[in-house]
Amino acid sequence: MELVEELMEKRERHNAEAEKHRHHRDRLNEQTKEWVHKRDDLNAQARDLIDEANSHKAKRNELNQEVRDIKVQRDIWNKKVNETAEALARKKRDKEPRKGPPIRLLKKKLKDLELQQMTSSLSLTKEKELVDQMRALNGEIKALEKELESDDEVKTLMAEASEAREKAEFFHAKVEELAVQSQKEHDTMMEIYDRSDSIRKEADKAQENFIKCKVQADEEHQKHIEMIKQVHDYDKMLSGLRHRDSPDSPESEMPMGEMKSDRDEAKDIYEKFKRGEKLSTEDIMLLQNSGYL
Repeated sequence: MELVEELMEKRERHNAEAEKHRHHRDRLNEQTKEWVHKRDDLNAQARDLIDEANSHKAKRNELNQEVRDIKVQRDIWNKKVNETAEALARKKRDKEPRKGPPIRLLKKKLKDLELQQMTSSLSLTKEKELVDQMRALNGEIKALEKELESDDEVKTLMAEASEAREKAEFFHAKVEELAVQSQKEHDTMMEIYDRSDSIRKEADKAQENFIKCKVQADEEHQKHIEMIKQVHDYDKMLSGLRHRDSPDSPESEMPMGEMKSDRDEAKDIYEKFKRGEKLSTEDIMLLQNSGYL
């Protein structure tokens, strides 16, 4: 009875330990599922953000291509502006009256007078004379320019120059507008990429926790299995004891010499058992056959 009680006590202790490992394993498995769900959810969020960022990237690239195309047009019209300006200046020089100084010299003289007025300290009389001179010079310049602008060839070149300036300004404004839009798309793309990277790092952390929980759950499962095996071993021992106590036990039929030899070996095994060492199935069978169980 004392041996049975000892075996029962050890069986219950190992069974309780097995249950503890099973519960811990099950908790870890639940945590594993939670980390898997979180990881997959975060990865899905990251993928959606990547798709969104790529959409902005594609739009940015499209705008950049438009900018390049429109810059070509802008440069063409800027060149046209310079060409028509030079042609107009030459035509005006050709059409200017031969008498008197050319308009460009008259304009230079007017600027010199304006500078003199701003930088010199003049008496009222001198300043009035200077103003009258500037007014007369300005009138002369305007009259000459009006006469030149009435020429058909000059008119044609002026119209071409005006159109070239309008076109160049239009395409320049378009380049700036598209460049602003492109920069916005780029900034939005980078912001979303940063958010995606942050979420991806969270997903990687969830993956690490998943692996950690999975390893721990496997360890707890293995410990549970080991404890269950121990419980089964004790069940076999207890079954052997019950079988030994049965009237139909074949123990009495065993030859005395063989029984003594088995009991000697079984005694050593039994001592191992009492020290808490793990027994093999053969050890348990020997204990049963020798009468220890």
